[in-house]
Amino acid sequence: MFKSIRLISFDLDDTLWPCHPVIRAAEAECYAWLAREAPRLTERRTADELREHRLALARRHAEIAHDLTVVRLRSLVELLAAEGYPASVAEAACDVFRIARNRVRPYAEVISGLDRLRPHYRLVSVTNGNSQITETPLRASFHHSLTAAEVGAAKPDPAIFHAASARSGIPLDAFLHVGDDPVRDVAAAQTIGLKTVWVNRRRAAWPTDLIPADLEVSDIAELVDYLIG
Repeated sequence: MFKSIRLISFDLDDTLWPCHPVIRAAEAECYAWLAREAPRLTERRTADELREHRLALARRHAEIAHDLTVVRLRSLVELLAAEGYPASVAEAACDVFRIARNRVRPYAEVISGLDRLRPHYRLVSVTNGNSQITETPLRASFHHSLTAAEVGAAKPDPAIFHAASARSGIPLDAFLHVGDDPVRDVAAAQTIGLKTVWVNRRRAAWPTDLIPADLEVSDIAELVDYLIG
């Protein structure tokens, strides 16, 4: 089924590492920093209220919604300015968040699995998130890494796949995309004719209104065994 594949693109969050624990920890660390450095804000706003403001700002400004770092910064600039703090405090808070955001812990089989695939395929990470792959344990795993912020659009927009093709020099018909999200990964890749793999770690049911992926696996080790044995 995948004999013509030369490049494998991988989603990151919840495909190669669990996302929610690291986000929660980063949010908590950032809020604790704000409580020390900008107490007038945290006395007025809870962490949940900061998140609600950030999400509302993204809805109002669709032109930047794909760039989670810019959204976070602009939201904090607005909130902190209302309490009399300069933009530099928002910038420092975002730095605190980003450092914590990069403390990801890949699933147990991921690093060894990517190491086995790398000699056989070009490997590219494609993510809507704002982790910095060079600051994570997967820093040496990919030939190229792309983010929604970099390409100007978030999945399910297929722009990131086109950018990966341009960056690697490999045509889309030689791509295989691997991800956990039926819409943002599988359906998005299918719209431009990519072969797809659904990483279903939670053994969820496939949505009945979507075309199934070409292959379903429970983890990256299963994918590696399928591709190269």
